[in-house]
Amino acid sequence: MTLLMDQINAEIEKGSLLKHKFYQMWQEGKLTLDHLAGYSKEYYQLVKNVPQLVENTLINNKSEKYDNLIRSNLQEERDHIEPWIEFASSLNVRSEELNEYPGETSTRKAVDSLLEISKSSFEEGVASLYAFEKELPKISETKSKGLIEFYNKVDDDSHRYFTIHKEVDIYHAKVWENILNDCSEDKHQTILNAVKISLAAQNNLLDSVYSKYVGQDLEA
Repeated sequence: MTLLMDQINAEIEKGSLLKHKFYQMWQEGKLTLDHLAGYSKEYYQLVKNVPQLVENTLINNKSEKYDNLIRSNLQEERDHIEPWIEFASSLNVRSEELNEYPGETSTRKAVDSLLEISKSSFEEGVASLYAFEKELPKISETKSKGLIEFYNKVDDDSHRYFTIHKEVDIYHAKVWENILNDCSEDKHQTILNAVKISLAAQNNLLDSVYSKYVGQDLEA
């Protein structure tokens, strides 16, 4: 592990989504099924754009040795949209409703921030994706566990998206890590800044979910 990766991982730990109050409530069984249904619609705004984040990074890639690896990641991300639709459906959110839902303004801003950083440069795209995927296996594990323990969601459709990400993102994150380790030292600060932007956007998206669906219920 290089000094750069130590710094990046320290930032990811500091901005860990597992510390966000929405995910903590999920792990404690304090959300309702309506909250989860709302989350499935809001977070879909990011899920359906993840392939674009990878594609933007691929477009900026100038090294042939990374090309096939990134293309493989891209295809897998495209394949992951349908399992999210299945998850939403298990919460009685129809695919038509999911696809027609525009998302909160704050949600769109968070997704736009991720899209923008993915376009900025190859190194920034890779860094933002690493910051997105590094914790997804652990996050997916806690989500699956909570769905079973607190929400009686045991069917495959409820879990397929999370089951996939418990495994595949270990590999995806390793691909991004290997590329980051190849980056020249003059890019390190740019990379760290991109990690921070990615983590802030991800947390802002969860803030949007919490404010829209949970906060209003607590105030009622």
